[in-house]
Amino acid sequence: MSKLLWKSLLAAPAALGAVLAISGTSVAAESVEPSFNELSAAEPAQLAQVTSVDELSDVLPSDWAYTALQNLVETYGCIEGYPNRTFRGDRALTRYEFAAGLNACLDVISNLIVGGGVGESDLATIRRLQEEFQAELATLRGRVDALEADVAELEANQFSTTTKLRGQVDSHIVAPFDELEGVEDSTTFTNRVQMNFDTSFTGEDRLRVRLQASGGADPLVAGAGLANADDAIGEEYNVIVEDFYYLFPVGDRLDIIIAANNIVTDDYVVSTIVPFDGPSVADPGGPVFYDFDMGGSAGAGFSFALTNNIAIDAGYSFDEAEGADPLIGISAASEQSYIGQVTFISDGILDLAGTFIRGDSGDGAFTNTFAGLANLDFGRFMVSGYYAYHDLDGTPAVGDDDFTTSWMAGIAIPDLFIEGAQLGAYYAGLPEYTSGENPYMIEGYYSIPVNQFLTITPALIYGDIDSGAADEEAFYGAIRATFEF
Repeated sequence: MSKLLWKSLLAAPAALGAVLAISGTSVAAESVEPSFNELSAAEPAQLAQVTSVDELSDVLPSDWAYTALQNLVETYGCIEGYPNRTFRGDRALTRYEFAAGLNACLDVISNLIVGGGVGESDLATIRRLQEEFQAELATLRGRVDALEADVAELEANQFSTTTKLRGQVDSHIVAPFDELEGVEDSTTFTNRVQMNFDTSFTGEDRLRVRLQASGGADPLVAGAGLANADDAIGEEYNVIVEDFYYLFPVGDRLDIIIAANNIVTDDYVVSTIVPFDGPSVADPGGPVFYDFDMGGSAGAGFSFALTNNIAIDAGYSFDEAEGADPLIGISAASEQSYIGQVTFISDGILDLAGTFIRGDSGDGAFTNTFAGLANLDFGRFMVSGYYAYHDLDGTPAVGDDDFTTSWMAGIAIPDLFIEGAQLGAYYAGLPEYTSGENPYMIEGYYSIPVNQFLTITPALIYGDIDSGAADEEAFYGAIRATFEF
């Protein structure tokens, strides 16, 4: 065969490979970070040849690539599907899957050449395509060479093959609209820095070490505080190991977590149900009953997926007292908490959870909390809330009663004006702390994603937050800037 023919035949697989890659999907660049209970195994590529595009159950005539797939399957016979006869054209393509598809197309070309199926007109077409796209192929080859060089450099200088570094910085400006009694400077600036080192040994587990430093006084600390801040008076910008835990799966439905410090109650559950937990500036946006009169630091727990919609979570946290007797055991720790929660995450409108928590914050008396949470998702907006009953176990910790309650009700509107934004407002009736009356907090916020790294959240906060100088109602304005990298 002539030299030109050989060049044409060598160019054909590249062209077919490009068509295959385009008609399928793109190669994934990086996997999304798994959450505590969302780690899953990578699915192996097991492909099977199909003889008609109609055998692919998830490929419809209305799909934009239907004609291209039909041609590759029925004319060339070089498209393979999964054993369940799906093509999965909207998911990422692995290198193994690409190699399997390309090999099928090369087999077709080889059979055509050996069997004499390549005519003069076909060769002329190949030559014409080679000449027409010669410049583009050369450019593509150069880009691939440059990409391979960049990848080699990254691999040679990477931080770790198993560990990823992620960071978050939260800065707050909070100011009351009225001067508080006995407080000289009411406007505050607080911030918190977190650096997460996430390591995976199997691709399904996670070892996290979090370094944290914070500064500035939390002005809302008496009313449950800011969501992403710490009361760091006297310890400003001291770096601490704030999280240290290992999460790993056992089978397909069970996840186990073991932590050396700073794990309590809601850290064990798959969801706190309400949509305000995270976007809200004040901490009552995340249900405060999880933390009321609870103690503990180290601990262990599990999450079991009973069905695809129902999860059972449980955990125990403890914090040993200074000079504790090691013969007593962790069940007699000075501060501890137990939690059990059943969570229902539906595929439709209603999400529910029922929670029981028993905890001791160090005063020697246990608090038993019974709570129910609900979220109604109507698509354009969500209505959510919870109610919690706190039994003080016969030993009144506050006021004159042996129990207190807390509750929340609010509305959230996702993707308002901007994709990824959230407008929310809620009322939180807080449990009784020290005043003999239940404090409360009202917050309205608007979380605005400026880009993938920065989110700005302005908020208005009103309520009985007990400033320390005086137990009074106050109206605050706040702005939080969150940087993620």
